[in-house]
Amino acid sequence: QVQLVESGGGLAQVGGSLRLSCVASGSIFSKDRMGWYRQAPGKQRELVARVSGGGETYYADFVKGRFIIYRDNAKNTVYLQMNSLKPEDTAVYYCNSYESWGRGTQVTVSS
Repeated sequence: QVQLVESGGGLAQVGGSLRLSCVASGSIFSKDRMGWYRQAPGKQRELVARVSGGGETYYADFVKGRFIIYRDNAKNTVYLQMNSLKPEDTAVYYCNSYESWGRGTQVTVSS
């Protein structure tokens, strides 16, 4: 059973930055595809970014050029560096690995 624990959410100003972390346990992390999703109130959960075991990345159009996903296999951790934050980035952000989900971390962007 893969366990995922997110951290790093909080309150940021418009144009500011936050870095989310997700620590994984219970799997061969270095081979796993890892992703970040988000869900805003009243909206469906959506994919933000993902990174393969080989380091290939994918970004949703709405975060391209602003967010960076990267992994540290030695620490079993995947990160989401969020820059140039906008109010519409406000959501609960979830770490994902195949069928496993973290509990989420709240990100609020205030103007």
